[in-house]
Amino acid sequence: MNHVLFLCSGNYYRSRFAEHLFNWLAECSALPWRADSRGLAVGRSGNVGPISRYTVERLHTLGIPSKGDSRPPLQLSEADLVAADMVVALKETEHRQRLVDLFPSWAEQVAYWHIDDLDCAEPEEALAILENEVRALVGQLDEGCWPLTCIWKTAISPIASTPTATT
Repeated sequence: MNHVLFLCSGNYYRSRFAEHLFNWLAECSALPWRADSRGLAVGRSGNVGPISRYTVERLHTLGIPSKGDSRPPLQLSEADLVAADMVVALKETEHRQRLVDLFPSWAEQVAYWHIDDLDCAEPEEALAILENEVRALVGQLDEGCWPLTCIWKTAISPIASTPTATT
């Protein structure tokens, strides 16, 4: 089983949505991949509860069970990075420097998307964009694009190798 790790700041909203959506899509496609998520600054934003209500509401709207996800947000560790086949940070301007500060040798081995947090976008907009990105990633993995050699213009690079071609 391959493993993708989604990163955001608090592991409360965006990364948790990506984790649940990815796992649901992968299961529906019988894709040999599993997602987890972690945060780069867990506990610093004043989030209340284990998971964002916006995440739970959007998953419910899509008909995706959150399986009673009551685990608290989890802080990223180096062991998490080592265990992952692919790591995606959900907003480069927010997460790259934090990765450099915490795990300097990993910052260039992470793919960076551009999904805004609540301070820059409404949940409906941000989660719709994130949904499209996750669906595209699952579609590419389902087509056998691993290592991701037939990848989209957004810079996904697997940890173990570098793409040799783009479309």
